[in-house]
Amino acid sequence: MPQVLDRFRSSTLGWLIGTLAGWGTCFLLLVGLIGTFYFLAQGMLAGAAWVAPLLFVVAIVVLLLKWFENLGIAYEITEDRLILHKGILRKSIDEIELYRVKDVRIDFSIVNQLADIGTISIASSDETTRDAPLVIRDVAQARARREKLRELVNTARRTRGVREIDMHGDPAEPPLG
Repeated sequence: MPQVLDRFRSSTLGWLIGTLAGWGTCFLLLVGLIGTFYFLAQGMLAGAAWVAPLLFVVAIVVLLLKWFENLGIAYEITEDRLILHKGILRKSIDEIELYRVKDVRIDFSIVNQLADIGTISIASSDETTRDAPLVIRDVAQARARREKLRELVNTARRTRGVREIDMHGDPAEPPLG
């Protein structure tokens, strides 16, 4: 069994701190909590005062849903594979051979940069990413993980003697043959 060099999940804390949706959830949580205590201290949890506890509950539900979503998939990087472990009750494992990776892209918003999280997109010739790139959101230390992945991809290609060749034909020319 190959040695696991890195194992990670999308970061729920990173999502809270590093996205506008996370900031909105924190805001709802704070407003709901402060409002609930305020109305309880006033002795009036009737009328429109029920909105504050509702905001708090909605924020908690959003946070729990995001946490379960992130709990449901884990990523492992070995010297020659990216392994995806999906599911909580029903599990599946999918692998991408690193020598098949064509592109590793990283995207940051301004807010993401503050929290040092990013979205890594991986395009490869593997079946896993044939139709669309694998997108890993809210990755902590995304820059370092992307660079390590790029190094491992280059090493895997050298080890297997694989070279990436892009073939772009002229649409006006008929195919050879």
